[in-house]
Amino acid sequence: MIRTNRVLRYLLHSLVFTATALASLLPISCARPRFPAPDPWWAHVRWLADDARQGRGTGTPGYQAAADYVAQEFRTAGARPAGTDGYFQPVRFIGRRIREPQCLLALVDGGRADTLALGEDAILSTANDPPDSLEADAVFAGFGLQVPGYDDLAGMNLRGKIVLFLRGGPASLPENVRAYGQNSGVRWARLRAAGAIGFATLGDPTVVSIPWARAAGNRFTWGYGLADTSLDEQYGQKFRIYVNPVHAQKFFEGSGHTFEEILAKAHKGEALPHFPLKRRIRARVRMDRREATSPNVVGIIEGSDPTLRGESIVLSAHLDHLGIGAPVQGDSIYNGAMDNASGVATLLEIARALGAPGARPRRSVVLLALAGEEEGLLGSYAFAKRPPPATGALVANLNLDMFLPIIPLRATVAYGIEESTLGERYRAVAESSGVAIAPDPAPAQTYFIRSDQFNFVRAGVPALFVEFGTPPGDSAEAKKLKEWTDTRYHAPSDDGRQPLNLVAARAFNRLLLRFTKDVANDRERPVWHQDSFFAGFARGEGKLAKR
Repeated sequence: MIRTNRVLRYLLHSLVFTATALASLLPISCARPRFPAPDPWWAHVRWLADDARQGRGTGTPGYQAAADYVAQEFRTAGARPAGTDGYFQPVRFIGRRIREPQCLLALVDGGRADTLALGEDAILSTANDPPDSLEADAVFAGFGLQVPGYDDLAGMNLRGKIVLFLRGGPASLPENVRAYGQNSGVRWARLRAAGAIGFATLGDPTVVSIPWARAAGNRFTWGYGLADTSLDEQYGQKFRIYVNPVHAQKFFEGSGHTFEEILAKAHKGEALPHFPLKRRIRARVRMDRREATSPNVVGIIEGSDPTLRGESIVLSAHLDHLGIGAPVQGDSIYNGAMDNASGVATLLEIARALGAPGARPRRSVVLLALAGEEEGLLGSYAFAKRPPPATGALVANLNLDMFLPIIPLRATVAYGIEESTLGERYRAVAESSGVAIAPDPAPAQTYFIRSDQFNFVRAGVPALFVEFGTPPGDSAEAKKLKEWTDTRYHAPSDDGRQPLNLVAARAFNRLLLRFTKDVANDRERPVWHQDSFFAGFARGEGKLAKR
């Protein structure tokens, strides 16, 4: 999961560290490595995050080996195949890789053209299929949001223009509405409808948690989008870049405004100005392209109640990670142990528990290991848009993503806890287990839309995303979590050799198993609270795709 500001969230989705052509020629081991593991959960994590899996990049043999492993574990647990091809739901991707020496990005003012340094000033996205070259006017549109109660696009002429916006949203908006508007697919649908041809994202340098240099160092690797254009929410986008906030002022020269002014207003909660930029944007983009397929892995523990077994609780966790990328201290394999072999391992252990003789709950439980999360939640989008018939009626989703069992389990955060009755059930189960419910530690980071649960939300399904709670203040545990994010998050050091609190991991897995059984055994299905912004999706007021 991306745990950084919105700019780098979609930067890294677009510039995911998938395997290079050379890496695809390396041998893939499907045998279990012979290293000691203190329990089955950690054994799963270490197998999935072993170097032999080459970082489980989308479209790579390493990912397929991991998918085969998960399918076999589902079978062993007693889960039936529930994909469109046995345990698999194949997802077709289109891969893109920038040929940067042949690309150009410049700011043009009359006869003067200032060439920008790619990788230093800005990075070209691989999320779209741009024309070979373009030149267009640009405008600054505040936060670039168009949501109920707030409209940055109103009154602006965006026809044929590139829209610059600052990541985030006004403090006046409810957190869930602000989060929804920042979803990449939602945002582009609004901009496209207003006539824009593309956008540029500006980040707030005070909230960046992944250094720009680390992200920029991987801009030459393959990024992936959905090959089916009817599912591609970025369809029609001609231009997309991510601007280094350190150099953002270059875009504002001659406009009568400064980036420093924009940031100051945002930090004070003041309204942001909207204005045309004096400098046009010129781009020449060249890309390599290739097709790839990686499957979602889908199993089902059929419910024991003849009346309720047609309804399913979905337990999801993304199986992919970042593949092979720029070396960090000599290591180029981004293993993804906590992100997110940990969540998949919990999925497998819950499957084993629920598949035991006499353990089946009344409702069915769908076990879903997802592809393409690091590319922009693509596997879950494909699943939620076209769920395999064998999965039944989806009534709830619990998503697991990088829950970080590196500190004792005293509290958990449940994103979405206030939105539906699913949250009330989770609170009751957690507190009766002696685990407190911690508040969202960083509402501005909009975590509820930043992992796979959001695509279930958009399909009208009540959902939760659960992780360890962040201790308040400047405690040793809070520092430990921050140190992990600073040094291991989306880095090769997120591997099977890192420190772990196995007692806490076991307690977390027991809690989630108990919660899953509680929801699956209850006669009443979870429902959205009527005052929840997301309840509109269940009423058919939102769509997963705009085409």
